[in-house]
Amino acid sequence: MSDSPQFLRKVRSFVLREGRMTKGQQRAMDELFPKWGVKFEQQLIDMIALFGNDHPVVLEIGFGMGRSLAEQAQNNPQLNYLGIEVHKPGVGACLLLAEEYGLENLRVLNHDAVEVIEHMLGDDALYGLQVYFPDPWHKKKHHKRRIISPQFIERVTPKIQTQGFIHLATDWENYAEHMLQVMNDQRGWNSQSDDKTYVPRPDSRPLTKFEQRGHRLGHGVWDLYYLKF
Repeated sequence: MSDSPQFLRKVRSFVLREGRMTKGQQRAMDELFPKWGVKFEQQLIDMIALFGNDHPVVLEIGFGMGRSLAEQAQNNPQLNYLGIEVHKPGVGACLLLAEEYGLENLRVLNHDAVEVIEHMLGDDALYGLQVYFPDPWHKKKHHKRRIISPQFIERVTPKIQTQGFIHLATDWENYAEHMLQVMNDQRGWNSQSDDKTYVPRPDSRPLTKFEQRGHRLGHGVWDLYYLKF
């Protein structure tokens, strides 16, 4: 790990956690990653070569254990899905789902999303970006670590095609308000909410067990959906 001043000044939106791998997850990393995984390299991804077709590509950042992402890929064979997750057990779990579902339209990276966007994605490479339930970094002193920031949206916007989308979701109201301000202040994006706030959960975003539990406990969830013009 570099200890240069430049590295030390870099603000991370995550904490790199190896976590304990199950035997199945370790097998997935060893045996399945070569098929469904993408190694980080400082060169642009050729999406057509990666997926074997020219279908639109949706990027998901922070897919957790991968259930929602795998279900989306299964339900939308006309789209390709590229997932990024820093938590290795989650990557392993998602690979197992890709194997179980026989998915041909899903690929995953185990790396920092900002670096992937910067070095591996060309302009107009993506049809859409989805970030569901990112770490809220709820303490005020940690807000600077939130991935949804003006700088992040400015960086990712050129990578998304015209009429492409950004879909965000959070169960932290304060983060939802922050996301709303960031997106509404950005040029080139139209909110798909009639009042420029939140939208009902689209059918395209699977309802997670975590979210179902939250509903039962009376917790709110806020979805934001924008189209690029």
